[in-house]
Amino acid sequence: MAELDVAGLAVELGGRSVLHDVDLAVEVGEVVGLIGPNGAGKTTLLRAVLGLVPRTSGTVAVGGKDIARARRTVGYVPQRHDFAWDFPASVGDVVMSGRVGAIGWLRRPGVDDYRAVNEALDLVRMRGLRERPVGQLSGGQRQRVLVARALALRPRLLLLDEPFTGLDVPTQELLTDLFSDLAQDGRALLMTTHDLAGAVHGCDRLYLVNRTVVASGRPEELRDAKLWVRAFGFRSDSPLLGVLGVA
Repeated sequence: MAELDVAGLAVELGGRSVLHDVDLAVEVGEVVGLIGPNGAGKTTLLRAVLGLVPRTSGTVAVGGKDIARARRTVGYVPQRHDFAWDFPASVGDVVMSGRVGAIGWLRRPGVDDYRAVNEALDLVRMRGLRERPVGQLSGGQRQRVLVARALALRPRLLLLDEPFTGLDVPTQELLTDLFSDLAQDGRALLMTTHDLAGAVHGCDRLYLVNRTVVASGRPEELRDAKLWVRAFGFRSDSPLLGVLGVA
């Protein structure tokens, strides 16, 4: 059974169809890439999975349960610009906020909550900056804090929206290794990314999306250039196709 199973999903926003007929699955132990051009609906798809935007039709199941019952098993890493970095909070405070769903509103964190925060900070190598105000962090450090906040929930499924955008190479490598380790540890990961070459070389499977699923499969199964032209609108002679190793 897939950890994430999306069937027949459709989303309309402002009376306009954004996604239609989306079928998607992520198995335990997989890192799956969700790629497509700007405006293809990738971020909307993640938000629809989480229930943050309403579905016009379709179902979303996590671990065999409807997302409404399984939300606490899902960690979400939004794009960095979606977070209010000027809010007066420390690194530890922000990561602890990822535990709110488990702690409950108006309740104080317990020993296990602090343990989960420390575990998450260790995974992203940020324990030493726990007391630092988040407004003083670099872009790479901020991204690591958002990942830690999601991991503090100890999720079985991790959704990541453009986790590598604007990061230096060492931070990209740290997160790539972390995501691989999480998958090997029995998590399921689904991420959007504009790094097409990185997705081809670093993901177990890919979904090419442009308002619906254009194609899916392991990277070596997506060598037909026509699929990429259809999904992204590339010219048939685009040099990027060569970089991606498709023809």
